[in-house]
Amino acid sequence: MKLSLTRMASLAELLAATRPRLCSESSAPCTAPLTAGLEKDLRGSLFGQHIVSDVVLKAVTSFINDSNPNKPLVLSFHGTTGVGKNHVAKIIARNVYKKGDQSKHVHTYISEHHFRHRTKLDLYSAQLKQWIHGNVSRFPRSMFIFDEMDKMHPQLIDVIKPFLDYNANVDGVSFREAIFIFLSNAGGNVIAEVALDFWREGKDREELWMNSKELETKILQNIFNDKNSGFLHSSIIDHHLVDHYIPFLPLELKHVRQCVMSEMGHLNIKPNYDLADKVARDMPFFPEEEKIFAVKGCKSVRQKLVLYVD
Repeated sequence: MKLSLTRMASLAELLAATRPRLCSESSAPCTAPLTAGLEKDLRGSLFGQHIVSDVVLKAVTSFINDSNPNKPLVLSFHGTTGVGKNHVAKIIARNVYKKGDQSKHVHTYISEHHFRHRTKLDLYSAQLKQWIHGNVSRFPRSMFIFDEMDKMHPQLIDVIKPFLDYNANVDGVSFREAIFIFLSNAGGNVIAEVALDFWREGKDREELWMNSKELETKILQNIFNDKNSGFLHSSIIDHHLVDHYIPFLPLELKHVRQCVMSEMGHLNIKPNYDLADKVARDMPFFPEEEKIFAVKGCKSVRQKLVLYVD
């Protein structure tokens, strides 16, 4: 069957329209119907985090496809070590920018690295304000990832606050297309306790959702009660500028095993379930009696795996 040139052109346009349009490194505006790619990455390379997959997919897709958002997207990831917070931030970047987290429009700040001297808070505050404002003025769809947010000084957190607000326009620059992601261990112990209670009650962890036992409220209460957290003394929470507080559940043996299998692929090692199980079981688990959750999640899986490979 022959197609007319007009028909062929229409098909080409349709295919182009449905293909993800990732942000380039230019200053051109970008929108991306990224649902399929983001969902594939979340379902395929994130283990044991059904709440995260669901909330991130809906929140990010809705925001990116909104041609006129009224505020930047602000996500706050909470959980213990090695449960996937950094990994998910990279997945989001990979589905928004052509170069993923290596894009010049993705800016990562680590509290104890970039802002480690308390005597330089005024300098850091001025620099942080300049960095955020300058990058968004050049590229509205900029992404800012703040790691160890719970260790960040409240003075610096409050510097970020004006950029997160509704209809944010700071010194002539709109921040409504920007994305802010906070990574934090704050609330991690509470999340683990809720997950452990679920397990002890014989419930499936997949039954645990954001409204289960008021999980989001428990996270917020834990943040507010943590006297060492920068969140406690900042105004971001008080002004309700975080769109989603997303809990990362502690990982069980089966999830660590999946991480090992995934690392085998990255290291070009032939898949071996028995080896993956052996490596996973060699990781430390808690609590002491039941040994249900991995102490370090999947954080050191690769380092442990190479010890078993000839």
